[in-house]
Amino acid sequence: MSDPIDRRRFFGAALTTAVTTQFALGGPAQAQTSAQNDSGASAKAGGHTSFPALKQINAGLLNVGYVETGPAGGKPVILLHGWPYDIYSFVDVAPQLASAGCRVIVPYLRGYGTTAFLSDTTMRNGQPSAVAEDIVALMDALKIEKATLAGFDWGARTADIIAALWPERCTALVSVSGYLIGGQEAGKLPLPPQAELQWWYQFYFATERGRAGYEKYRREFSRLIWQLASPKWHFDDATFERSAKAFDNPDHVAIVIHNYRWRQDLAQGEARYDDLEQKLAKGPVIGVPTITMEGDANGAPHPPPSAYAKMFSGKYSHRTISGGIGHNLPQEAPQAFAEAVIDVIKTA
Repeated sequence: MSDPIDRRRFFGAALTTAVTTQFALGGPAQAQTSAQNDSGASAKAGGHTSFPALKQINAGLLNVGYVETGPAGGKPVILLHGWPYDIYSFVDVAPQLASAGCRVIVPYLRGYGTTAFLSDTTMRNGQPSAVAEDIVALMDALKIEKATLAGFDWGARTADIIAALWPERCTALVSVSGYLIGGQEAGKLPLPPQAELQWWYQFYFATERGRAGYEKYRREFSRLIWQLASPKWHFDDATFERSAKAFDNPDHVAIVIHNYRWRQDLAQGEARYDDLEQKLAKGPVIGVPTITMEGDANGAPHPPPSAYAKMFSGKYSHRTISGGIGHNLPQEAPQAFAEAVIDVIKTA
């Protein structure tokens, strides 16, 4: 999930700052927080079950698998998935954005689907900065100078990082659960027991038993996370299996385990990303036009919007989507997500 599932629920003014940073799963706020947004939240969910044919392109360290839809000359939008999800989180969002005239790119992150490392000797690194650099490299390969970035969970963090460190590449931003940027020092801070309980899988992954367990039971594990993170989303077997195939990627387990161990400073990263991680650890403010979103039934730990509004200094607003919407907001409420993307583009 988002930071360790961007899952946070929070606890006390004294912990708000630390928690928000750690949830990174985190100018002056011109925040216009909408209490509830019911504008077709779940309309059209499940209306599509397939994408156009997958494409592959060499980009940076990877051969990236991605789908593309919409007019080639449209405004570029890159949709980024999280863990344990995949591109099918946007199967109903992408057609809506394409119909609105956007050029939509939906890539598999490293360790998912058909995305593969170009070299067997490249470290299977799950560092947040590495994942973000992958997307910048993809933009270069596709000759996209600037794009609107939108995502949830790992995807929201990745979009946040690009907006913060490469603002010249980001037209606008839609981020589920808000500001998810953090660093290892914040990740080491202890939280109250009830909060730590929410992050059980992170501690599990810190052990060899956890790595072996995820390797053996990755489908069962992922289904459980889906159920816990979206308790009111009644997805069927076919919906889950469409996404679960992406977890068969031979690098999937290594990337996931490294990501969560790195966050707790239990695994080393690569020196090539040190400068980026140092910048992220300072909590850089995001200045591009942004809409943050949250589902009213998100079962993963997540901070209140008020905890991160100050981290967005440009045009900013927040939308809470009602109707039992959980962590996988784009797939559960595709119309609301697509509307947010279209609306934020208009403000850019």
